This record gives sequence, structure tokens and C-alpha cells, in this order.
Amino acid sequence: MTAEPIGTRGLVHREPLLRDISVEGRRGLDLPGGEVAPVDPAEVFPDWALRRAPAGLPEVSEPDVVRHFTRLSQWNYSIDSGMYPLGSCTMKYNPRVNETVARLPGFTGLHPRTPDHLAQGALALMYDLERYLAEITGLDRVTLQPAAGAHGELCGVLMMRAWHVKEHGCPRSKVIVPESAHGTNPASCAIAGYSVVSVKNGPDGIVEPEQVAERMDDDVAGFMVTCPNTLGLFERHIGEIAEIVHAAGGLVYMDGANLNAILGATRPGDLGVDVMHLNLHKTFSTPHGGGGPGSGPVAVRANLAPYLPIPVVVKEGDRYRLDDDLPGTIGKMRSFYGNFAMLVRAYAYIRSLGPEGLKRVAEIAVLNANYLKERLKAHYHLPFDRPCMHELVLTDKFQQAAGVKTLDIAKRLIDYGFHPPTVYFPLVVHGALMIEPTESESKATLDQFVEAMVRIAEECVASPEVLKEAPTKPVRRRLDETRAARRLVLK
Repeated sequence: MTAEPIGTRGLVHREPLLRDISVEGRRGLDLPGGEVAPVDPAEVFPDWALRRAPAGLPEVSEPDVVRHFTRLSQWNYSIDSGMYPLGSCTMKYNPRVNETVARLPGFTGLHPRTPDHLAQGALALMYDLERYLAEITGLDRVTLQPAAGAHGELCGVLMMRAWHVKEHGCPRSKVIVPESAHGTNPASCAIAGYSVVSVKNGPDGIVEPEQVAERMDDDVAGFMVTCPNTLGLFERHIGEIAEIVHAAGGLVYMDGANLNAILGATRPGDLGVDVMHLNLHKTFSTPHGGGGPGSGPVAVRANLAPYLPIPVVVKEGDRYRLDDDLPGTIGKMRSFYGNFAMLVRAYAYIRSLGPEGLKRVAEIAVLNANYLKERLKAHYHLPFDRPCMHELVLTDKFQQAAGVKTLDIAKRLIDYGFHPPTVYFPLVVHGALMIEPTESESKATLDQFVEAMVRIAEECVASPEVLKEAPTKPVRRRLDETRAARRLVLK
């Protein structure tokens, strides 16, 4: 199998702007005449809102407009056009059945102010989805309200804080966070009013119980862990660590962003976790990033349930209603009840796969990651040579002698038709390349990715200058990213 560089994702020449092909008098639409009497804009709009000169819009035909924007969309890489090996992001394929269900008129046309008795289908879906997520996580209650993973983190930490105030008379002041955690973890703790106590990973990439025990005292509110961690490794001491934290009156928060690796195989609640968020746009295949809003439900043990955000969905007989009567609640985390269409997609995903299908997701995701690890470790430095979970972390250590860096490798992958993996993260690994294949990629696609990576490793020796100039195939060549970050052009 050959991985020749491909440039079909974009043309090298500059696409003309619509203004460039504008022809005076050409029209892309023909508005029908109406019987409404013309209105003087000056009588309707305030003076400041009136134009002083024509808008200067391009005059183009309808085919010109359609072709222009279709071509622009084809330049944009997406999960529908190729593999997205972004580590810790689980950029998996979004099944079209989920999209179809989310577009049912009964859901899309439902106003958030609809009375409960006219929204029984939506409320039933939310109620059942909460129970599914509770079963999957091994916890007792779930809120669907948070709008993203980091939003869910803040929600969970605020519930921890409320619990401590009730149980101990004070919120406590510190949270222990491993250095291999996601970057949003310490940020969420800080926003909730906590100082962060960092704990290093052991030599095998995971947290040692002794490290937590040394830092655990009666001023620590909890331990916040990403499991599996950002090195793609399962925190195998998490049960023992949970016992240490609980013995000192603390709580265990698990960042559930990497749940895709353990879905159906183990339940965080059974490991001693008290509260966690789930990224529906990662594990449960709802659109990710620009493809749609996020969703970060939070699951908790029963002792934290009184502090859930309001409203909560309750079932009385065969009817459902929204309940705001939760005296200990931390209040609303956002308007209404969450990003509802994302909830519909996740519900469809869970129902279509069932328990065995969800477990199979994790099994294939882990298998794919370990397959890539074994095939690539002879060509790229592998800092932790042990079985990984959903993702693997490589580095540029072997390529540094030729002056090639992680960023160069990532840019060259674009020329081979692949989206780059996450780079320079986790921060605890110098020159990191974090690769997550997900379960939705076939062995054939993985082999093509491996072949491209091997070819790039060979180029580092034979012609390193090629990598330093990459990418050369897309519409845009390499950008000055430092300058772009400092001098933003937002229009």
C-alpha cells in the first residue's frame, strides 16, 4: 500500500473571490413582486441604521454563488472526508441515523417554553437518557444541563463545594490535580474558588497512591483525575486513591472526556468516583467543535444529588415534568435544559448500539490505538512502552537530530491527506504527538496512516527540508502561527 501525497483536499491556486467575477447587472435571484405598498426606510429605521452608500455587493449568478461556497466547503477537512486522529478528542464518525432523529419536527419545532404536558416526548427522552448515563457510569443521578465538558467540570466542582459546605461547614480550599490531567481541570477548580495542588505522575505514567496520601489533609476538597489519562494510560491505582481521599473526607472527580476507552468495560462509580462529566460530543458521537455545540452532562452519587442544577426531570406515574424544587441546588448552569439536539443524538446512539455495542466501541478503540503504537514505535520515540488505552503518545526525539520537530511532522501529514494529531500535549511529554484513531476507523485506513507516518520518518533522514516547508498541497501553505495568534484578523 502506497501513501502518495495527495492534494485533493484543496487546489494550490487562489480561488477568485465573488467580487472578482462580479458583472454589472447579473443577478442570482429574482424576488417576486408583492402587493405591499413600498415603505420609506427613513420612516422605519433610526437614522444611524441607514446606509449612506450602496452596499457594494458582488453581482453574480446563482451557479457562481453555489459553486463558490461549495468549493470553500470542500477545502475544509472534516470527519466525513477523512480520519481525524486528534488525541483526547475522540473525533469519531457521527452516524447519520442520529442526525435524522435529531431533525424530527417534534424535536426541532419544540419551543423551550412549551408547557410540560405538551412536551412529554422530549421530557421522556431526557429522563431516560439520564438513567442510561447513570447506568453507564455506575452513578446515581445525572444533569444534562452543562453545555460542554469544561462547563460540566465547573458544575461538578460547584456541587462538590456545596456538599462540603453542608457536610463540613466550609468548602475546604484545595483540589489535588495530576499533571497529566486535561488543562481545563485546574481552570475549573480555580473558577470555583479552589487552589490547585499538583501531583506528578510516576515513572510508568500514572499517579502513585503515595503521592496523593502525602498531599491529602482535611483542607483538600477532592482529587480530580482524568482516567484514562492524557498519556493514554489507565490509572490503575484509582480505587486505592479513592479510598485515601474518602478517608480524609474528600471527593473524587473524574474527567470523563476519555470514557470512550472504558465504555461498557468498567464503570467509574465502581472505582470510587463520586462525580464526573461526560462529553457527549466525544464518547456518544454528537457533532464535535464547529459541527455543533457540545454537551457535558454530569453524573453524581446520591449524596450529591440534592445539589444538582435545576430544573430536573421527574416522573410521576406515566407523566413527566420539570421540577425546580431542589433546596440545595447550585442553581442554573445555563438557560433552559442543555443543548437538546445533542441529547437526542446521544440517546439515538446509545439505543442503536445497546450494552454490547457500547462495550465493543471501547474494545475496538483500544485495539486500534495499540495497533498504531506497535507499528509506529520503531519509527518514533514511544515514552511509555506499555499497552495504552484509546490513544498513544509519540515524540519527535528520533527526528530532532535532523532538525525536524513535532510541528513539522504534523504539517507534513496534511500533504498526505490526513488531519494532524494533537501536538505538544500532554505537556509532561516533550515534543508530544498524541494520536487517537477511534473505533470508527478501519484497519485499511489505519494502515494508510501508518504508511504516511513511516514515509515522513524516512523523509526526516533523506530530505528534512521537505518537512520544514510543509504543507505544500493545500490552498494555504504554512502560516506564521505566532504572528497569527498575536495579530488576529477576525473578519
